[in-house]
Amino acid sequence: MKSDPDKLLARHSTLVHSDERKVVSHVQRESGEWFINTVLIDDLQVPFRYKRKRRYKSLVGAQVNLTYYPAIETVAGVDLEVMRVVRIRRA
Repeated sequence: MKSDPDKLLARHSTLVHSDERKVVSHVQRESGEWFINTVLIDDLQVPFRYKRKRRYKSLVGAQVNLTYYPAIETVAGVDLEVMRVVRIRRA
């Protein structure tokens, strides 16, 4: 069953949905059996992260629709703002 972003937004108040955002950078790294994907969006300074079981084709230059929520990650004692992606689709 596919999830509709409007239904997700209605159930979870901290979720944000963005349409047709341009990807300027897409990096994948392996972490155990998962691939951690980091995407940077045009005009935003915050990384968007999500996990997949397999490698994903590069999204650089693509328009994507994102559903995400803000989170804080601590790296070397420094708190960094990141966006945890719940749903990402090519526009």
